[in-house]
Amino acid sequence: MKIVVLDGYTLNPGDLSWDAIEKLGDLQVYERTSNVELLERAKGATALFTNKVILSREVINKLPELRYIGVMATGYNVVDLEAANSAAITVTNIPAYSADSVAQLVFSFILNISNQLALHAASVREGAWTKSVDFSFTLSPQMELAGKTIGIVGFGKIGKKVAEIASAFGMKVIFQNRSLKKDVPDAYRQVELEELIRTADFISLNCPLMEENREFMNRDKFNQMKKGAVLINTGRGPLINEQDLADALNSEKLAAAGLDVLSTEPPLKSNPLLTAKNCYITPHIAWSTVEARKRLMEILAANFEAYQANNPQNVVNSPN
Repeated sequence: MKIVVLDGYTLNPGDLSWDAIEKLGDLQVYERTSNVELLERAKGATALFTNKVILSREVINKLPELRYIGVMATGYNVVDLEAANSAAITVTNIPAYSADSVAQLVFSFILNISNQLALHAASVREGAWTKSVDFSFTLSPQMELAGKTIGIVGFGKIGKKVAEIASAFGMKVIFQNRSLKKDVPDAYRQVELEELIRTADFISLNCPLMEENREFMNRDKFNQMKKGAVLINTGRGPLINEQDLADALNSEKLAAAGLDVLSTEPPLKSNPLLTAKNCYITPHIAWSTVEARKRLMEILAANFEAYQANNPQNVVNSPN
């Protein structure tokens, strides 16, 4: 059985092992695969593993031996599921492997914005403290999180973990979710999106991307937010209209934004958020702690092993 990993570098830049998958077949790992290289590398494969390489209907129809696609991530929009169904190809994903890591980055943004840690540490390194006539100085207002309201959009595993951390800081937690959530702590309050937008001091986007919520965070929503509120996005870049967010930051309607995702990755040089005021951007790293990647690798192997045993798990389609 030929197994091909099309773009394995981000999952395993060299600090993990592919052994658990290698024992399941004849494995070929590529760090990256371009559209030009895709068909030649995938030819004859029974199983393909992809993170961001797109497997379109056109590609799937040219791979008659393909029977399994393992998406090396939670989101599976890179695969044409209808084409996979028609070709009797099983598609699996990796759910719930990075909730702790993503929530940790949410609060990395929140804490940096609240205390401007990086700014003050750089100032000390440059000698500002040794030259100071006072024992203490600040370069920005210092914000205490206790008593502030965090609004969480999307209350799955990541959203719940963000809420737990927020509670530990003494923050008030409100959240919006497509369905009614039961069995949540009494201190949390589920609200409509409009109330969340108007009342939260911090808004954290932890919802999946769907056509109905594409760019739902736009000029209208930013105008409804509190002046000086902060937006955090570790979900998907297209949840936000990026020009509208840049305008809200540059006009100081919003105090800051922390973004781990953008609409196009890597971003175009023309992306207005790259130069917007108080916009802190990381290169899609929330998922990538060593611990989270190890879990991902373990689930990736377990998914394929279960498929081989005719008991597939984490299937996201309905193969004919």
